[in-house]
Amino acid sequence: MNATQKLHEIGQSIWLDNITRDLLTSGTLRRYIQGFSVTGLTSNPTIFDHAIKNSLDYDDAISQKQKEGKSSEAIFFELAIEDLRQAADLFRPIYDRTNGVDGWVSLEVSPLLARDTPGTLSAAKALHARAGRPNLFIKIPGTSEGLPAIEEAIFAGVPINVTLLFSSTQYVAAAEAYMRGIGRRIAAGLNPDVGSVASLFVSRWDVAVAHKEPESLRNQLGIAIAGETYERYRALLDSPRSQRILNAGAHQQRLLWASTGTKDPNASEILYVKALAKPFTVNTMPEGTLNALAAHEEFNEASFADAGEVLAEFAKAGIDTDTVAARLLSEGVASFAKSWDDLLACIASKSETLAAA
Repeated sequence: MNATQKLHEIGQSIWLDNITRDLLTSGTLRRYIQGFSVTGLTSNPTIFDHAIKNSLDYDDAISQKQKEGKSSEAIFFELAIEDLRQAADLFRPIYDRTNGVDGWVSLEVSPLLARDTPGTLSAAKALHARAGRPNLFIKIPGTSEGLPAIEEAIFAGVPINVTLLFSSTQYVAAAEAYMRGIGRRIAAGLNPDVGSVASLFVSRWDVAVAHKEPESLRNQLGIAIAGETYERYRALLDSPRSQRILNAGAHQQRLLWASTGTKDPNASEILYVKALAKPFTVNTMPEGTLNALAAHEEFNEASFADAGEVLAEFAKAGIDTDTVAARLLSEGVASFAKSWDDLLACIASKSETLAAA
């Protein structure tokens, strides 16, 4: 049994944090599903920007769509939906076998809508309808403006991946938005089975405090934040409120570990994977991390027993995690918006080049 299979045995789902047309056409994604226990996939503007910029795989489609007079944004969403439909179909047997717990792919609304509640909700509904796949999440950031859109989308029956969460407080706010949406569906006599995950970004914490923390605490903050969040997650799972919606037929929103690729070149490639191996969670990892994990021997379920002590040590070192969490969310929104602009500029540039040729 390799380490990827061990994670599956522990009860954690492995999702790939990447998508390219070559992954689909070469059979690589199918191989990851069959050999590495991969049961889902996530995407974001940065991933698509790299995929389109660094290959020729999309050029013919871009050229044809440009001739049809489509904008760069329209071209992007058509390309993304084409890829994600194929990926969703590959994961559909897993989705069916697990009754919708697993087997998901994710597509993000435009990051430029992160502070626009009505715009986010409208885009989420439209994208999910266009994709036409039951196992496709729409990603909405957990900003103050995103939370009401998440509740309304869930109430409307749109499965949601809440992205850009950085703290237990932000996670709880996202979980409550999900439960409000489900509660409203139950009260309205609607089917409460609407899927959702809440994505906590982990490694960015350690990048944010690098060289500001004591050497003894290097690469420990993200894991400690994850441990604190996991305890809040388990408390919510066990709460009467959650039990009531589960009793009515809902699936509980799962906690997803995002940003789990190791950024420190001196640390283990699977630092965050081993530290976050907990049941009823998802780890969405970059392709390099997935392959590194598959080459390792198996390991056991992780423990968050010392998370509180670690966080106390960071507080003593003068690091205010509430302030850092707010900054990380703001920076994450700005980063995704920049990637979005870069992505559309890349498509526009390719369109011009291909038209001239």
